[in-house]
Amino acid sequence: MNFHTKGVVLRTVKYGETSVIVSIFTELFGMQSYIVNGVRSSSKKAGTKSNLFQPTALLDLVVYHNEQKYLQRFKEHRWAVLYVHLFFDVFKGAVATYVVELLQKCLKQPEPNPELFYFMEDALLHLDKASPKMVANYPLFFSLHLANFFGFRLVDEYDETHSILDLQEGMFLNQHPAHTFYLEGFNSEVIATLLRVMQPEELNQVHLPVSTRRYLLQQLELYYALHVSDFGQLRSMAVLQEVLG
Repeated sequence: MNFHTKGVVLRTVKYGETSVIVSIFTELFGMQSYIVNGVRSSSKKAGTKSNLFQPTALLDLVVYHNEQKYLQRFKEHRWAVLYVHLFFDVFKGAVATYVVELLQKCLKQPEPNPELFYFMEDALLHLDKASPKMVANYPLFFSLHLANFFGFRLVDEYDETHSILDLQEGMFLNQHPAHTFYLEGFNSEVIATLLRVMQPEELNQVHLPVSTRRYLLQQLELYYALHVSDFGQLRSMAVLQEVLG
């Protein structure tokens, strides 16, 4: 049976002489793997086809879907959106790579989650047109709000008496926890500020030192590792820190 769905490419690996296996987070079916034949030959046409499967690409798809199979197939595939900057801007590209890797590490089952898909689609579209200040703050903003979809969102109850952020419990406390996974002072205040940012354009008003952004990104990686099984480390983090440094 054929289904029409949108999808964002998460990862592409070579398969055989001319094929690829593409991991795509779809609107209808969640994360799925598709085998695509004939996109890696030396012909000009094949080269154009392979461009469709760059990580972060937003695609419009007609797919054959069989829940009993691990590898699915396309009937049709085309661009859903042609980015203006994302594939050509080093800074935006590094952030987009981070965004996609973080999502992929959190997705454990091929479950439908349309709301998460729309959030991801919207995040990439905003990133494509973002100002330099927005781009610099975007990884922090995205990381904080992505957690809402996986059941470990940070509870924004920051005030003068509850100013210590417990990363293990995901809440602001009025005293230090028994463990070492917490933020305090200016760092916890920044997290509270970013939790209150609802639209990416508001990031233009958030002025942070480079050292603070770097440190908080490391702490949010730790936060995800505390809450997502087998999270490991983000390979994109080093590049992101270097580019936005």
